[in-house]
Amino acid sequence: MAQRVLYLLGCAAPPVCDLDRPVREAQAAGWEVCVGLTPTAAEWLGDRVRALEELTGRPLRIAKRRLGETSPWPPATLSVIAPATLNTVNSIALGLTPTWLAGHGVEAVGKRSPLVIVPCVNSSDTTHPQFERSVAVLRGAGVRVLHGEPDGNEPHPPGEGRPEQFPWRLVLDAVRTA
Repeated sequence: MAQRVLYLLGCAAPPVCDLDRPVREAQAAGWEVCVGLTPTAAEWLGDRVRALEELTGRPLRIAKRRLGETSPWPPATLSVIAPATLNTVNSIALGLTPTWLAGHGVEAVGKRSPLVIVPCVNSSDTTHPQFERSVAVLRGAGVRVLHGEPDGNEPHPPGEGRPEQFPWRLVLDAVRTA
């Protein structure tokens, strides 16, 4: 059987600091994992970027490839963007590519490639009218967006987010059922 390849892509939200945990769990389930980050998330992780590269055996992706450069990663079986920020959710839904990560999401939507997005937003973010429109657009395009009921990923009040409570179990359930 061919190796299943998971692209685990994280945005600059506090749970990104725990990205090694879902990487290890996906690897234990037989997935080859490739990690990508937004530039700010990579800054947050600092020296841990190297540890993630060692853990996955692949270079961490942050920036778009140069013209003519080939990808250092095998093709994805499944892409998961978690944690996904308000900016990234809206960017993908609107077809905007301000980061490599958002560009990958836009491309996955266009190609109808399996994509799961797990937002990490506060309840104030979700009151912006574009957020719910973006979730609806993405779901309408076949993206699995794990947000709200019945998914169990509820936004937290501003300033009350607990990174340790981010629903990595939803991410891993989505990977298991892919």
